[in-house]
Amino acid sequence: MTKKDLADLLKYSSPREIYVITHYNVLKRIFCPFQVQVLQKIGELNTGQIVFVDEVKATLELKTVYIIKNQAYYYYHFDIIV
Repeated sequence: MTKKDLADLLKYSSPREIYVITHYNVLKRIFCPFQVQVLQKIGELNTGQIVFVDEVKATLELKTVYIIKNQAYYYYHFDIIV
C-alpha cells in the first residue's frame, strides 16, 4: 500500500474515535480519551496498569496504533475497558 492509498483510506476515519464489538456482539463507538489496560510490560507501561488512549492512528501496514502520553504502541498490547 502506498502513502497515497493510505491517505485516501484514512480520510474516512478519525483519530479521535474507534469502533469495537462488545462481548454481547454490539457495535459500540468509543471516543478518545478512553481507558485501556496494559497486557504486558512495554516501554514505560507496566502489566495491569490502566492508561488513557489520546489518539488512534494506523501504520502503512494498516496496523492500529494507540497514542498514549505522546508515545505510539500497537493495539495488541492492551485490552479496551468498556
